[in-house]
Amino acid sequence: MYPKHQKFLILGLSSSGYMATEFLLTKGAETYIYDDVESVKVAKNFEELTKKGAKRVRKEELSSVAEGCDVLVLSPGIPIDHPLAVSFKRKGKAVVGETELGARYMRCPIVAVTGTNGKTTTVSLITQTLQSVGYDAHACGNIGTPMLAFAHLEEDALAIAEISSFQLETLNSIRPHISVVLNITEDHLNRHYNMENYAFLKGKLLKNASGAEYAVLNYDDKTVRDFADKTKAKVVWFSVKERVQGAYYEDGALYYGEEKILSANELFASGLHNVQNALATIATAKIMRVPTESIAKSLRDFKGVKHRLEKIATIDGVTFIDDSKATNVDASVQAVQTVKGETLLLLGGKNKGYDYARLFEVMKHANVVQAVLYGENRYELLKSARENGFENITLCARFSLAVNVALLMAKSGQTVLLSPASASFDEFSSYEERGDTFVEIIRAHAEKTAQNQTKSREEYIPTYAEIADGRTDTGGRAEHDFDREIE
Repeated sequence: MYPKHQKFLILGLSSSGYMATEFLLTKGAETYIYDDVESVKVAKNFEELTKKGAKRVRKEELSSVAEGCDVLVLSPGIPIDHPLAVSFKRKGKAVVGETELGARYMRCPIVAVTGTNGKTTTVSLITQTLQSVGYDAHACGNIGTPMLAFAHLEEDALAIAEISSFQLETLNSIRPHISVVLNITEDHLNRHYNMENYAFLKGKLLKNASGAEYAVLNYDDKTVRDFADKTKAKVVWFSVKERVQGAYYEDGALYYGEEKILSANELFASGLHNVQNALATIATAKIMRVPTESIAKSLRDFKGVKHRLEKIATIDGVTFIDDSKATNVDASVQAVQTVKGETLLLLGGKNKGYDYARLFEVMKHANVVQAVLYGENRYELLKSARENGFENITLCARFSLAVNVALLMAKSGQTVLLSPASASFDEFSSYEERGDTFVEIIRAHAEKTAQNQTKSREEYIPTYAEIADGRTDTGGRAEHDFDREIE
């Protein structure tokens, strides 16, 4: 690839598309930009990038411009089977992503983390642990900051990259010093079609590894364990079930080899999934020669990840937890099993091709006393709930209404948990926006509770109009017909 002598078409102006365009312009590339999404952010990106020299493409011009371009740069949100990508490939032209450009131009070593769940937490843990002993470590990739933002880093720095399956579709050049694969469970099947394709994409992270690199793999996940037979990298295991060569959990403590790192009850949060994330971090840190005491301190001091089992507030004895990052069934199962006490669970959004049976089966035997279903896939969730014998259901059309209904229903001592098991794109641009909206509603509720603290719950029963508009006070419980949808 020689940017000065090639023409690039950027498809999608998300943060990664913006960064790819900006980077290519600095390399002297002739760069064309296109996005059919109409939003304030996209409009602003168009304006800024055209001022820097990019050429905006209109819809009616797209085919002719594409014909004259050498390389297509796909946003992670656009699938590899998009007609334009297929057309480029058929003509023998390159189709890459921003992360692929980052892999080609980044000079510093990369620690890359992939998996269905736990990526952001593990990337954050590894970054914090390495920084604590003086490494110039930077979290990047799917965690929020594109890899290309750190292409300028010198060789003594480190990029700790979260890599999603979407990014792996167009990622071929990456050779991490350490590749971490956390787990592989059902996710994004509406895009990847089946588990075989999904697992293949995750395995791409290891394909360029030599004997000079490392693979930190989850021994407990059969699909991940099999990656060891397909990589030349030196394998370091982690496990919560077996004493492996690497990091493992035994008798309530986390070990590396024969050395105890810390007790599980010292970790930043409870839950077996957090033990797994910590073990992956321990294995990575040990490869990087971080002292045991520094690893243990980082695992104790970690403050958690925004929108991942994040406690927002406790109001009138009701605890509110934001787990908007749980966009698949496995993540929501982990959340349900982690939260203690009676729980009202907010579920719903955009379907990703899941079978929800396991979630409702777990909910029956956990502490979930009510599920408030909302969003585009609410009827699919309702069907699965009834097929699996979970009957305590309220059905709502929109997210804000569902949150406000949960506010009305919750009693002191209970928890309202947002753990959607679904993508956010039916109403929101991202799980972050969904989580932020949840937090805004809860904080507004807290403010109104303080203003109306002289009113008792028995004296005040809000109307449905107030619920829908988010104008509720602490309120008394409304009487709902749970077999009827609240519009």
